[in-house]
Amino acid sequence: MSWSPDKTKVNSWNEWDPLKHIIVGRADGGCIPPPEPALDAKVPEESDMRGMFGPRPQHTVDAANEQLDSFVSILKKRGIRVDRPDPLDFNQPTATPDWQTETMFGCMPPRDVLLTIGSEILEATMSYRCRWFEYLCYRPLLQRFYNEDPAMRHEAAPKPRLTDADYRSDYLSDRIGVEKRLQWTADKFFVTTDEEPLFDAADVLRMGRDLVVQHGFTTNLKGIDWLARHFPDHRVRAVNFPGDPYPIHIDATFTPLRPGLIINNPQRRLPEEQRDYFLRNDWEIVDAAPPAHQIPPPLCYSSVWLSMNVLVLDPKTVCVEASEVYQMEQLDKLGFEVIPVPFRDAYAFGGGLHCATGDVYREGDCQDYFPKQ
Repeated sequence: MSWSPDKTKVNSWNEWDPLKHIIVGRADGGCIPPPEPALDAKVPEESDMRGMFGPRPQHTVDAANEQLDSFVSILKKRGIRVDRPDPLDFNQPTATPDWQTETMFGCMPPRDVLLTIGSEILEATMSYRCRWFEYLCYRPLLQRFYNEDPAMRHEAAPKPRLTDADYRSDYLSDRIGVEKRLQWTADKFFVTTDEEPLFDAADVLRMGRDLVVQHGFTTNLKGIDWLARHFPDHRVRAVNFPGDPYPIHIDATFTPLRPGLIINNPQRRLPEEQRDYFLRNDWEIVDAAPPAHQIPPPLCYSSVWLSMNVLVLDPKTVCVEASEVYQMEQLDKLGFEVIPVPFRDAYAFGGGLHCATGDVYREGDCQDYFPKQ
């Protein structure tokens, strides 16, 4: 079946083939969720969000949606089909027999929840209680895709219980300190245990036959093992980044731009023993340019390194947040057409341009970019 913007085809094997169809999130109803083990470990100790929860101010929702809508317009003008999720009422208590929480989170970052591998869209387990029901925002779209594409596979990883056994009590202290966090990260001692498989889709980079998965706060070793069993035709490789005191989601740390080229956060470099796999297959790993901002926006969980959270439209074209002048300059020198996208008002709702999107269709098939094993 040839692709048409009027009829769905699910197909995406990597982060850089020509993009034709994508999901872009919404900020509607976004909440700061209440304390829970996974969240408490993620929020920096100096953050203005500690101790806060509930609906985000409406003016911030409006500003974020304005930039999300503008981003959608940019993509549509490039001939890319865009679909959007259906927000829930996130400001309500949710519970399972094992836990309860006062609010949910939102549906701005599809990349966290949905993983597209070939013709399959997989719902991730999610490792936050506040995000347990987030997949429901995407079910109407996935049902439509399934009905329109006879080759599409809709899968869901086993829903975890997320009991206290899934989290290390060591991380519940208010004052751990960055130095200790860095040591724990270097030792691969994270807030999540291996009680049951846990992974967020945003910890997975799709690189043809290889799936590169970050082991950290939101994805554990059992989750990586589950992915390897679920995708037996792929090579699933675990990576970690010792310089990150809050190792959550790989796409502000390690960003492939085209076959053979990756930018790596210079404060979170891939260890040498893991880097060798890329180098012997003739991949170049370069330090990403520094961010243009020294602090994140107000009420934002993410680091300033969302500067490198870019969306590649094809191997020659990339979208970058409009104020990230150093990142744009670097990518221009690397030979890309750079599309500036104002997006900083949306950061607090779940991340940058890559976070806010989920692939449905990219041209191309599954290739082996790492033949030297």
